[in-house]
Amino acid sequence: MSRNLPPLNALRAFDAAGRHGSFSGAAEELAVSHSAISRHVRGLESRLGLKLFRKLARGVELTQEGRAYLDRILPALDLIAEATDGLAATPRGRVTINSEPLFAERFIIPRLAGFQTAYPEIDVRLEASSLIADVERYEADIAIRYTHTGALGGPGDLLSAAPIYPYASPELAQGLRQPEDLLHVTQLRDRSKNIWRQWFAAVGVQAELPVDDGWRLRSRLAYEAGLNGLGVYMGSSECVSFDESLGRFVRCFDTGIRDGAFFLVHGSTGLRRTAVKQVRAWLLDETQAFRVLPAET
Repeated sequence: MSRNLPPLNALRAFDAAGRHGSFSGAAEELAVSHSAISRHVRGLESRLGLKLFRKLARGVELTQEGRAYLDRILPALDLIAEATDGLAATPRGRVTINSEPLFAERFIIPRLAGFQTAYPEIDVRLEASSLIADVERYEADIAIRYTHTGALGGPGDLLSAAPIYPYASPELAQGLRQPEDLLHVTQLRDRSKNIWRQWFAAVGVQAELPVDDGWRLRSRLAYEAGLNGLGVYMGSSECVSFDESLGRFVRCFDTGIRDGAFFLVHGSTGLRRTAVKQVRAWLLDETQAFRVLPAET
């Protein structure tokens, strides 16, 4: 019996446009023109006899029927991709990582060249965003997020639960002999929560800190300010590790505190593709030292 199958290119265009909410985004992903995506979608709508998208001021969105259809065909497209990947001698394809900006810039970027050398057929696309991508809707293959609760609501892996320490430029660090000295420098932090009070309590310093007025440098600016000697930066050690290895940052004291963890979110079907599995394995390997925590901090 002949199968009632639409053209694969039409399904790929529909899938990409549905995930991006944009024909332009779909065209960029598939390396075709905007008009090609529009033509494929119109042809599919004509074949099915229903509207799959509605136009918005910017982009498009799936209709109720379009969303239901995409949800039904995605597992089949995943299985085709998985079977095709299995025939390749080496992992290949595009993998999109959506990550917290600081983790993307300070942890992934310094290590990415090594991955690309080892796996030249995998095209890693790195997106830095404070808003988590919906991996279940294929907005990204992998998402990396920091959570204070230490748990996720869906499938994922612990990347790092590394402690938080105070760091300073080598020049500033020379004048910091005891924890009390940090009361007299600008105190920078990479999160909205004021973790300095917690750290001073951990080292036994009675700190009469001013009431927090809610203002702070954003994490990337706070990091750069610390690197440039404008204050002492309190942040998680995995993000500092590369600059620390270059001698640009010095850990002021060896007492650290806990405040959440980084997780890798891959969704319920995100690990079917071989290339995605390889990127996940690489990230877990690179962060292994930050999951083996010291007995005391």
